[in-house]
Amino acid sequence: MNVKPLILTVTSNNRNLELLNQFLSKEGYQAIGASDLQEFISAMNQPIKINLGLIDITGFDSSIWNCCEQLKNQQIPFLIISPRQNAVIQNQSFVCGASNLLIKPLVIKQLFNLIKSLIEDLE
Repeated sequence: MNVKPLILTVTSNNRNLELLNQFLSKEGYQAIGASDLQEFISAMNQPIKINLGLIDITGFDSSIWNCCEQLKNQQIPFLIISPRQNAVIQNQSFVCGASNLLIKPLVIKQLFNLIKSLIEDLE
């Protein structure tokens, strides 16, 4: 039996978190969600293997980057989701180790192609 890859989803918008996790489930992934920094930190400290992070930075202060650094240190690939194209956000995303940066509104097909590619790279 194949184990479904586990994706950590982080967004301050509970409805978006719910929708994102539903989309992931329909695509055959497991998801663990976090809607604030404390939940984000708690999820990273669980004894479970997180395969990928999807981090929507909307609504978070600069502390979100510290959590992203922890993902990088744990060698967990992650994607940053941003509300707008911005050189500072783009630079900070890559400095913190993001695999890619997506701008809202998301194109779901593009998102799942990136997820699939990153998960396959881990295998």
